[in-house]
Amino acid sequence: MAYNLAATDVMKTDNVIHAHPLTAAGLLVALGIVFGDIGTSPLYVMKAIRNVNPGAGADYIIGAVSCVIWTLTLQTTVKYVLVALRADNNGEGGILALYSLVKRLRYKWLYVVAAVGASTLIADGVITPAVTVTSAIEGLGALYPQAPVVGISILIIALIFVVQQFGTSKIGRCFGPFMLCWFLMLGALGVASLGCFPAILKAFNPLYAVRLLVDYPGWFLVLGAVFLCTTGAEALYSDLGHCGRKNISVSWIFVKVMLILNYLGQGAWLIANRGVAGADLNPFYAIMPQWMLPLGIVMSTGAAIIASQALISGSFTIFSEAINLNFWPRLRIKYPTVVKGQLYIPSVNWFLMGGCILTVLLFRTSSAMEAAYGLAITVTMLMTTCLLCFYMGHKGVSRIWVAVFAVVFTCIEGCFLVANMFKFVHGGWYTILLAGLVCAVMLAWHKAHGIRMRYFEYKKLDDYGTLLTDISRDREIPKYATNLVYLSNSEQPDRVESKILYSIINKQPKRADRYWLLRVDFVDTPDTLTYEVEPHFDGLLWSVGLKIGFRVPPQISMYFRQVVEDLVGSGKIDLVSDYPSLRRHGIAGNFRFGIIRRIFSPSSLCGNLERTVMLVYERLRRMALSPEQALGLDTSNTTIENVPLIIARRTPRRIVPEK
Repeated sequence: MAYNLAATDVMKTDNVIHAHPLTAAGLLVALGIVFGDIGTSPLYVMKAIRNVNPGAGADYIIGAVSCVIWTLTLQTTVKYVLVALRADNNGEGGILALYSLVKRLRYKWLYVVAAVGASTLIADGVITPAVTVTSAIEGLGALYPQAPVVGISILIIALIFVVQQFGTSKIGRCFGPFMLCWFLMLGALGVASLGCFPAILKAFNPLYAVRLLVDYPGWFLVLGAVFLCTTGAEALYSDLGHCGRKNISVSWIFVKVMLILNYLGQGAWLIANRGVAGADLNPFYAIMPQWMLPLGIVMSTGAAIIASQALISGSFTIFSEAINLNFWPRLRIKYPTVVKGQLYIPSVNWFLMGGCILTVLLFRTSSAMEAAYGLAITVTMLMTTCLLCFYMGHKGVSRIWVAVFAVVFTCIEGCFLVANMFKFVHGGWYTILLAGLVCAVMLAWHKAHGIRMRYFEYKKLDDYGTLLTDISRDREIPKYATNLVYLSNSEQPDRVESKILYSIINKQPKRADRYWLLRVDFVDTPDTLTYEVEPHFDGLLWSVGLKIGFRVPPQISMYFRQVVEDLVGSGKIDLVSDYPSLRRHGIAGNFRFGIIRRIFSPSSLCGNLERTVMLVYERLRRMALSPEQALGLDTSNTTIENVPLIIARRTPRRIVPEK
């Protein structure tokens, strides 16, 4: 019989239910956390559009701005705000959270979709801080033409990553008010510039966008530039758990209005100043009065830092989710503050910093970076569309509506992908290379994990009750520990891996007063933290199952200690040592942990693909944290036993006696 025991207070406080009511504070937080990436796109979108056709006339600019307006409407508002934000996993969003909702469907290949989408999103996280910060600093050129833009950009990027290890909870409180001022500034500048060419308001008519794409031979280059206005939409979905759907949806109305006003103002300025000296300036800074330039540069730099911070935090979250969904090796994760959900992964932080600095050194200008920007995130959006279609079908949405959604957004994002593919030779290869490396690791690790799980052999505990009881009572066998705890992969409390039984019975028999089988299940929900306990053989063996959400730190030792405290408190076990001298003084018995680590055997009789995948897995495993470090176990009382994992797809040849 299983006992479902009440969790301790510590466990209760960790298992927070996400509830984000619509409040003014929630709206302000959403402005600071969610919209940093998409909110800094006016720094470079209109400049990229102008660079596609520097001598373009009014029709070109009006059509391009119309493309921007309707891209924000269809791609960001309809797909992400109205549809994707409803696909939440217990309040959490993002492509891996979405995958968790559909992974149990019969379409097993969906893990490839999730891996491709997550890896391209990470690649986008490398280039976005570089292009955003560089675009902001380039504004110094209007005041100081000889300003070392590259050096200043690298310095700011380095500082952004260095402060991650200390946590950002305090400075994060300023993000919301700052971004509110930023968006108000965007809107005000846009309105002030509309007088340059009021006819720019025709851009609200989608016919101008259609006409541009039909008549202009370089439509694909225009779309590649236009797409930059919506690159932050995926990050918007990933930040669902921080702010809640209602706060994001309502604040997006304000953000969208301010963005469109600014794009209209920049477009009006470009048309009015065509052929005029200084028309090659970044239109974002050109619409500012001269006296406002220093303030505008400071505000732009601050917004770029906030956008970078949001993407860095999002990357930490993606890797944390990937680890618990078996897409990535275990990494060291730190929690620099007590703020829920704020984590820090040192190896990821320095990898991203190196990638961002390399991006600045490689491309040097924001215009060159724009050529590399957008291709990877287009792939992410297509993968999200695919998973959303399966999710909508799983939730009972009419097949007609699912088909309409799939066709519309596959066509839109397919056009953007084709447009961005022309960027490949101009820098798009850079993000695709980064995404490809990350994706290869994800797919190899996930595939290898599935192969390993297929070759686990399980035994019924009831068949070994008498033998384990006899070993526990056999005084001829030296006592190994008072409490011997094994980490088990079994999903059922009445079954155990044969290798654990072999370790206890055959490989140096291990006598203990009490045996524990600790089963850790990393579940698809983000914040689950519960357990169940089932005793066997009159309390000689206890099977403990922990369920841990994919965003909960795997501090197994602490959680197991809390379970044991509950058992002691309810009188179900007595932890006092059975040694008479220790028992007389009330000394508790010791605990020892055992981990069975299966290492792929070169003698396995398997295909070349499986062999390659397993060899890659072994290389990655050596670079990852050890099991006891990854699971938060005390290394001083943990023993790891290595056993061979032999994968046999065919019967091995049998040796015969010589005649």
